[in-house]
Order: sequence, then C-alpha cells, then structure tokens
Amino acid sequence: MNSASSRSRTLKTVGALGMAAATAVLMTGCGQSSDSATSAATSEAAKVVPQKQTTSPSASARLTEDQQERKKVLDATKVTFDDAATTATGEVAGGKLVDLDLEGVDDDDKDQSPSPTGSGSPTGSASPTGSASPTGSASPTGTGTSSPSASPGADGPVWAAEVAEKDGTIHTVRINAVDGKVIEARVDADQDADDKKQTADLLAQATQTPQQAAKVATEKKKGTVTSVGLDDNEGDGVIWQVDVVGSDWKKTTFDVDAKNDTIVREETDND
Repeated sequence: MNSASSRSRTLKTVGALGMAAATAVLMTGCGQSSDSATSAATSEAAKVVPQKQTTSPSASARLTEDQQERKKVLDATKVTFDDAATTATGEVAGGKLVDLDLEGVDDDDKDQSPSPTGSGSPTGSASPTGSASPTGSASPTGTGTSSPSASPGADGPVWAAEVAEKDGTIHTVRINAVDGKVIEARVDADQDADDKKQTADLLAQATQTPQQAAKVATEKKKGTVTSVGLDDNEGDGVIWQVDVVGSDWKKTTFDVDAKNDTIVREETDND
C-alpha cells in the first residue's frame, strides 16, 4: 500500500509539472505574439512619421512677392472686368471706356509706362477683367495722378476707370470690386483742349472695343483680366493693352491692335 501511494504521488507530481510546463509554453507564445504585433505597429508608425515631416511646402510659400499680391487682390475681387466696364460707362452719358484697372495689381509697373502725351496715367494701374496690366500703360489723357492704393483697402479692392465723352473729356469712375457699387464719379480737372483732342482721336481710331480685346487676350491665355487701356502704338495705330493673370499668378501683357483684334505683342512677367 505504501508503495502504491508513493507511485500515485509521484504520478501526480509529474502531471502537475507537465501542466506547469505547458502553461509556461503557452504564456511564452502569447507574449511573443503580442511583442511581434507591437513591433510591427511600431515599424509601420516609423514609416509614416518621416513622410509627414518631409511634406513639401505649400504652393503659396513658393510664390514671389508680386504673385502673392496678385493672389491677395484677386481672391478678394468679386466684380469682373466686364461688369466693372459696364458700370463705369453707365456713369457717363454716351461715354466710352478708355482705361480700366484693378488697383493694387502691379501698379508700379503701370506707372513706369508713358502715356501718349508723355505723362503718367491718372489711374496709374492695370485694368482687371481678371488680368493685371503688366505693361501698365498710362491713359491717353495723361492727367499725371497716380493710383491711390497699392492693395485692397478696408472696403476691399477697387476698379479705377477712365471714361471719355465724345469730345474727349475724361471722367474718373471708381467702383468697389466686391459689391459693384460706385465709390466716386467725377470729371478730371487736369485736362486741356489738346488732351481732350488726343483722347477723342484715339477713340475714333479704335474700331474694336476693350471687351473684344480682353476676349482675344484671354483666348490666348486663360486667366483674369486686371487691366485694359487704350494707347498709341508708337505712332503705328492704336492698341488695347490688356493684362491677364493666370492660375499660376503670373501676369501676361498683350498689345491688341484696336482695329483688327490681332495680338501685336505679348510679354509675361515671371515675378
């Protein structure tokens, strides 16, 4: 009996040890599985983090100062060149548009361009149907005053227009480029008989409208017109000078023959 009991106790002990060993193996296996999953997750996370850290800079960060300014003004502008032109001419009975410019878009360039009379444009900026006048040609009347603002003011961007009566008398019309309301409409005081005659002569030669010239320019380059102005083509007829700003915020200036709508010059400002 003692021998049988001893054997029985031995078997129980061996069985217990076997169960303990099996449990240990199972626990070890689970731990390895858990560690493997954690390791895999960590590895995947490590792959993602560097990609976030090396993301390329935003497109706006790569724009030049001029391009950023154009974007700023045009993003705030709600009234198109065509609508501004219609509003401006409606302020002057029988008036014809001579110059229309979105203030704050390449105004400095505009001021550097001489007018047919040799003086600066009264508006001093390019016209906006979605394009900024890169050449910044001065108005034919040459009143010699400069644009009052270089960027959107408290009330937003402004369209500055010059509209001429049949005798060449110029009226300045300023339009809010957000809501389309007329801010100011007045006769330019700084005009003499020669100025008026020159303006009337240029308009008489221009058989194509500024809207037609803007259409020709935007068919060549998709974008927004920011300036349209009538100018003398260095003694070779008359042109509509049209500025167009594309989706890359670069400005292209087109000289469009005011008699037959052909493009006689094209220049892109990459700044």
